[in-house]
Amino acid sequence: MLQPKKNKFRKQFKGVMKGNTKRGAEIAFGSFALKALDSALITGRQIEAARQAITRYMKREGQMWIRIFPDKPITKKPNEVRMGKGKGAPEYFVARVTPGRILFEAEGVPLEIAKEAMRLGAQKLPILTKFIVRRDYVAE
Repeated sequence: MLQPKKNKFRKQFKGVMKGNTKRGAEIAFGSFALKALDSALITGRQIEAARQAITRYMKREGQMWIRIFPDKPITKKPNEVRMGKGKGAPEYFVARVTPGRILFEAEGVPLEIAKEAMRLGAQKLPILTKFIVRRDYVAE
């Protein structure tokens, strides 16, 4: 059976994110975490929306860490501008996320509250995520 020909120019200019994450895959600070299962570019606005949803549900109890930072600028030229004349101005910033990356961590709240808070935060993100708990976690 013939295999479909792969398009070698697919996403040539924006970059292709292949493979799993190389770093940031372990829980480092808290007891609960939100782990990415897909690869995507997550904007600073999406990170902030997820952070607000998580901290609101936790009622500012406990502590939360954001483990990703939007450091890649995405540029865009204005509408109805002719070709040439250089690259456009930065429009917004994104964080590159690959599968296995820890996005958010939490500590100091009960398991049920942390699980629901991370679920609400995950709804604000454009990727599939998974709630994980530290291996040596013991409920108080």
